[in-house]
Amino acid sequence: MLYPRVSLYALMLAAAGIPLYIHLPRFAAVNLGISLGVIGTVLLLIRLVDLVQDPLIGWAIDRWPGGQLLFAAMAAVGLAVGFPLLFALPQGASVTSLILILILLFSAYSLGTILLYGRSATLAKTPDAKELMTLAAFREGGQLAGVVIAASAPALFVALGVGAQGYPAFGLFLGILSIVTIALTFPMWRRTPITGEGLSFAGLGQAGALRLLALALVNSLPVAITSTLFLFFVEDRLQLPGKAGPLLILFFLSAGASVPLWAKLSNRIGPKQSLIIAMPLSIAGFIGAAMLPAGELLGFALICLASGAALGADMVVLPAMFSVVLTRAGLNASAAFGIWSFAGKLGLALAAFFTLPLLERSGFTPDQSNTAQALDTLNLAYAVLPCILKLGAFGMVLTLPTEVSAK
Repeated sequence: MLYPRVSLYALMLAAAGIPLYIHLPRFAAVNLGISLGVIGTVLLLIRLVDLVQDPLIGWAIDRWPGGQLLFAAMAAVGLAVGFPLLFALPQGASVTSLILILILLFSAYSLGTILLYGRSATLAKTPDAKELMTLAAFREGGQLAGVVIAASAPALFVALGVGAQGYPAFGLFLGILSIVTIALTFPMWRRTPITGEGLSFAGLGQAGALRLLALALVNSLPVAITSTLFLFFVEDRLQLPGKAGPLLILFFLSAGASVPLWAKLSNRIGPKQSLIIAMPLSIAGFIGAAMLPAGELLGFALICLASGAALGADMVVLPAMFSVVLTRAGLNASAAFGIWSFAGKLGLALAAFFTLPLLERSGFTPDQSNTAQALDTLNLAYAVLPCILKLGAFGMVLTLPTEVSAK
């Protein structure tokens, strides 16, 4: 029951991450009436909190290894309290209220994520490279199940007749899920923690972890941009009202189905070679999305399938590579994953900070009639810019040494 419990805790975190990274910009703009520029600035300010907070969370987890059950419970309770508060905010709610609730939610999300990834060696049946990749497959499989649940839940609540686009009921659902999860995953946090030596930049550099951190940041930017703009792109650029939810589910189902395949392939041919196969799928998807005409549902569905499969590789291979190099070097993983977590969230913040004000300046308004210039800007931001960034990440993968491997 160990790995299924890991999957369940990952499911909870992923179900929490989707509304924070995908639903939040549209919810704040449409339901709360906050401008896109303000939303982008708020998300960047919260990332400044994470700049200090995430490494400190990782340090605290390593400093008090016996407190992992308490940390896991604190993360779940923070999510259980925060989401009902967030999605109950009324139209015209103050930006200050939004910021305070988001700090609670992002802090709880960071704590749970850093704990789960930083305890990879503890939660694996044995701390060897192959078992770490197996753990990663269960963890990311659970995450993708949580993503599908969170992506479909608001539309399901609307279909059941719930008002306010289903968001208040969604918040309560996420709160209940968090409490149920910590109750069911209690035993896995009682395992004896495996810890290592303290971190230093020299130690991270010698282990090859700094190179992977840089890759994680650059590679997070394309998916961060598309996550932030996905609902806008489908509803406004492709003019496919009501199709964003099903397409998002298709995207993550494809990612989920691909996770065990990428894990097996990585164990067979190595993680670097697996990424070299996967990344061109993302690049092709961005090129295809940029060229789609309005109303092209089938074409975008095929792009979601291909890019979802590529995301599966990013999710399972890169964190496993990071765990492997840390474990081999005998370094404290939680503190390192605190930095890793910040790198990923910095990508999301930069995406929101640069793309949302850019859209606002172009005259783009969600759920309204937009000019050709505004839609062209949305197309550029959603497809062209991520394609360029993904090419940069692909180049970085090509320069990785082959010994950075989970084989």
